[in-house]
Amino acid sequence: MYLSACIEWLFKDSAPDFADRIHAAKNAGLSAVEFHLWDDKPTDAIRAALDETGLKLTSFCVGPRRSLVDPAQHDEFLEAVAATLETAKTLGRPPLVVASGFTREGVSLEEQRAEAVKALKQAAALAEEAGVVLVLEPLNTIVSHPGMFLSSTTLALDIIEEVGSDHLRLLYDVFHSNVMGEDMEAVLKGRIHLVQHVQFADNPGRNEPGTGTIDWPAVVAQLRTLGYDGGIGLEYQPTLPSDQSIAQARAATGL
Repeated sequence: MYLSACIEWLFKDSAPDFADRIHAAKNAGLSAVEFHLWDDKPTDAIRAALDETGLKLTSFCVGPRRSLVDPAQHDEFLEAVAATLETAKTLGRPPLVVASGFTREGVSLEEQRAEAVKALKQAAALAEEAGVVLVLEPLNTIVSHPGMFLSSTTLALDIIEEVGSDHLRLLYDVFHSNVMGEDMEAVLKGRIHLVQHVQFADNPGRNEPGTGTIDWPAVVAQLRTLGYDGGIGLEYQPTLPSDQSIAQARAATGL
C-alpha cells in the first residue's frame, strides 16, 4: 500500500497555488496525489507538476456532479463523464470518482437502483473506450451527506456487479463506512477485487488518523488480509501543518 495526499485540503496551508501542492507532496516523501472536482482547477499546471515530480494522480471526481438515480439528469451526467474523461486523458488516465446523487422521495429503492445501473452501464462504456476506470463512492448520510442515495458499501458493490464492467469499481472510504456503522471486513470480504481505491480519515471529525476512535492498525491489517495493496488516499481535513499531519497519519497507520 502507498499513500496519496488529497491536495484539496493537504498542503493548502503552505501552498496556496494548487499545482504547487503536488511539489509539496513530493517534498513530503509521497508518491501520489488526488483531488476533488477538476473544472475549477488549473489542469495545465497540474499536468506540468505531475510531469516534473513524477507523482501519480490516483483520482479526481466526475464533474459537474449529476444524479445517477434521476433519469432526468442522465444526459447531463453522461456529458459530465465525457468531459471529465477528456481531462483524465491529459492527466495520466486516473480513476474518476462518481457519487450517486440524492434519494428521490416517493420512488422505490428498486427503481432508483435500476436507474443507477442504467446510467453506470453507459458511463462504463465511455470509460472503457477512454481506458479509464470509474469508481463509485458510497457517502455517509449521518454527518456529511444527508439525503444521499448511496450510503451502503454492500449496495454499491451489488450495483457494480450488476453493471458488470471492468471499468467500474469501488472507492471505499473508511470514514464514511465507519460513520454508517459498517463492519469493514464483513462488507468487503470476498469482494476486495472490486475495490480500486481506499481513503482514510478518522471519526469523529474527518481529520487525520490518530485524532479519533478508529483502530488504524486493525484497519490496515484487515485490508492486507483481505488482499488490498493499492493506494490509500489521505482524504481528511488536517488539524496540524500538513507535513506534521502526514507524519501523524503515518504513525497512526504504520504506512
